[in-house]
Amino acid sequence: MSKSEAHESRALRARRRKKEEIDRLGLEPYVLELELNGYTVVPPEVTGVTEVEVDELTDLLLKKSEALVGCEFTIDDGAAAELDFGNYPGTLELISGAKPSQFQLMQLCTFDRAFRNLAVNPVSNVLMRHLIGWNEARFSSHNCFIKWQGDGYGELLGLHCDQGGVPMPWGRHSLTANCNWCLTEYTLDNGAFACVPGSHLRHSHPVLPAAVSEAIPVECPKGSLIAFHGQLWHGAYPRKSPGLRVTIANYYRHMSIAPQDDIPNHFPRELAEDCKDPKLFKRMAGFGNPYQSQVLPVPRVVR
Repeated sequence: MSKSEAHESRALRARRRKKEEIDRLGLEPYVLELELNGYTVVPPEVTGVTEVEVDELTDLLLKKSEALVGCEFTIDDGAAAELDFGNYPGTLELISGAKPSQFQLMQLCTFDRAFRNLAVNPVSNVLMRHLIGWNEARFSSHNCFIKWQGDGYGELLGLHCDQGGVPMPWGRHSLTANCNWCLTEYTLDNGAFACVPGSHLRHSHPVLPAAVSEAIPVECPKGSLIAFHGQLWHGAYPRKSPGLRVTIANYYRHMSIAPQDDIPNHFPRELAEDCKDPKLFKRMAGFGNPYQSQVLPVPRVVR
């Protein structure tokens, strides 16, 4: 078999495997929405993530927040004390000059097995591998957003593309993609995800402020998954109601793109074994890259 034939066979096997998994999990309607709109909302009855699991994840994140910030957090009431970032200007808040009203927790998969189980959820991984490439998709980072009542990202909604760090021109391929797990209900008043449907087909950064008028809120029940293309124009609406919006953002990348979190080199290997699907976790983590150590064979002298 020639190299070109071997490569074609590998590509065909990947295509066949992807179709089998999409069919097995009943994901064709969600794949179609990803292609047309650049995002899709998958209900918990399809992802298989139960309310008990969502509550466990939420409780772990609230306890971690308390440990880092120094006060109790509840979904209904938010922080038990007044919070102040000092002079920290935020990240996307910089676009509008709004005062930050959220913080992030990083490296979730080091916290607890529950987060590693979520990272290998079959539905989210099939959707991400569909967008990025069945063999090429990898983890980039596992983060959480804790958001409370405030100005959010300001009038411009923080609209951006996750793939924005990749030099242009972009093709139709998604070089990054995102899974937002909504651990609380998403409504407009609760600070819902904002996006411009179909904007991933423009292959460009958002044109501001014009893009704001095109944005819509993505409202969905607690436990839903919002999966979206790396070129989708998206952000979030400010939270107007008391309490917290809690989101897990499991972010993926093409293997040619550097990860946000250097998972291949620094994630503890023993933790990767402690989840529902260690084989998938290790694959998506990018362990075993032959260029990270001398793992490829070398010839020996014939004597």
